[in-house]
Amino acid sequence: MTLAGKVTIVTGAASGIGRATAAALAEAGATLVVADIQQEQGAAAAAQLREAGAKADFMAVDMTDRASIAAFAEAVQARHGTVDILVNGAGWGRTHPFWEGTPELWDKIVALNFVGPMTLVKALLPRMLERKGGRIVNIASDAGRVGSLGETVYAGAKGGLIAFTKSLARETARYGINVNCVCPGPTDTPLLRAVPEGHLEAFKKAIPMRRFAEPREIADAVAFFAGPHSTYITGQVLSVSGGLTMAG
Repeated sequence: MTLAGKVTIVTGAASGIGRATAAALAEAGATLVVADIQQEQGAAAAAQLREAGAKADFMAVDMTDRASIAAFAEAVQARHGTVDILVNGAGWGRTHPFWEGTPELWDKIVALNFVGPMTLVKALLPRMLERKGGRIVNIASDAGRVGSLGETVYAGAKGGLIAFTKSLARETARYGINVNCVCPGPTDTPLLRAVPEGHLEAFKKAIPMRRFAEPREIADAVAFFAGPHSTYITGQVLSVSGGLTMAG
């Protein structure tokens, strides 16, 4: 698989699944824009990719802030031109009973996991439409497909991202733009390690493969949707969960 010369944005690329995804796409030859709110970690991730021979630079963005997203999109297009591949990988949640949440926390979760990706797509889509081509891969979660204990608002936001993926795919297919979604199950990332130990053990016992995913295993699914082997696939949702969720 080759993505040589493809201008590619990966949000949330400073760590976890986003960082693994950036590495996988860089290996395929993509020109990477490593995007994250964590500037030090993001810059280090981009530097590591360059050391490995990839074309990569870091650009900061706050995916909960519409002005930051607009400025980021403008800066990327000014520097690199039309974006070929967008991976909405930034995401975050907190595990707790729904009734312990606050409106401020809900706003942050919904903004980062749903409104932010939608806003970035809106900013980049006009040039994709004009050129009649592009790939958009949204990283949601199986929580958005089947629900998840202690992640009710997060699951709702990811469910919205899944529905957005399907609807946008219908609207943009005639313009040669593929829009798909990868739904990770529990994955060994800093976000998962913040979950209470009791919940982690329950998650692992429920997974038929009896282990958590590695970030690269999610990245490989994203790379499939971003690459040349999925040209006739759009509006699809792929779970990468070790058999935890076998939703239809």
